[in-house]
Amino acid sequence: MENHKLGSAPNFTGACIVMFGVNLAWIMLVLFAVYGLVAAVFIGLVVNHWLNWLEHRKRLTDQRYAEVPVQD
Repeated sequence: MENHKLGSAPNFTGACIVMFGVNLAWIMLVLFAVYGLVAAVFIGLVVNHWLNWLEHRKRLTDQRYAEVPVQD
């Protein structure tokens, strides 16, 4: 067992993004069916705002790490 090398983990990013979209679609359909268009649009706007916030935060983090000089 000591000779056994661990391989790299598979990249599930694409599957995660697809399943997020599928789950979001059925949740929006259920909201629309139960509460109507206003609730579905409101939740859609909240999710859109949240995703924009995440993108902005990622850009700030990437920019911050790009400015840090590498020390030898």
